[in-house]
Amino acid sequence: MNGLPVSWGAPRPERADAARNRAQLLATARQMLTESGPDQLTMDALAERSGLGKGTVFRRFGTRAGIFQGLLDEVERGLQEQVLSGPPPLGPGAPPVDRLVAYGRARVRWLMENTEIARFALDGRQPVPGGSQTPASQMHIRMLLRHMDLGGLNVDVLAIQLTAALDGPLLLYLSTDALANAGPQVEQNLGAAWQDLVERVCRP
Repeated sequence: MNGLPVSWGAPRPERADAARNRAQLLATARQMLTESGPDQLTMDALAERSGLGKGTVFRRFGTRAGIFQGLLDEVERGLQEQVLSGPPPLGPGAPPVDRLVAYGRARVRWLMENTEIARFALDGRQPVPGGSQTPASQMHIRMLLRHMDLGGLNVDVLAIQLTAALDGPLLLYLSTDALANAGPQVEQNLGAAWQDLVERVCRP
């Protein structure tokens, strides 16, 4: 299975000034998040703290949730690198079912480590919860499913369903108290449930 195609493409080209503004805004947002927590990280506060105009902040992020989505995208790069070139079973070289199980467990761990940012990145005002573009997670899951013998299952729909089991909606069912008091156990339980789901659906 070493020849499985990758799921994440190269980032879109970005003007030098736009790249500088993005880096400055994200660095400022991280600092504000560390100092004051998520409640104080607003569009206006970020514009004032960064020294950039409100228009720049709105063009970059669109909404307050977009700030947290930008932070989430930034920390997701490490997971993407493991998927693309890390050791199996998360990286290339393992059977697709094993890679899917490993990806779900890694994704759960990543969400647990970034729960606060991920919660604030959810924007109920979006007409499409996942945004206008296919999430990278869904692309990766679909790619793995297409390399399995699933008979007549609709791979595209199944990829959407499995993605929903991993990403934003998962966080809505995790209470702050549960995460604070039993975080490791919650992660273990979610990872085991994901593996059970995948093996029931995808094992021959």
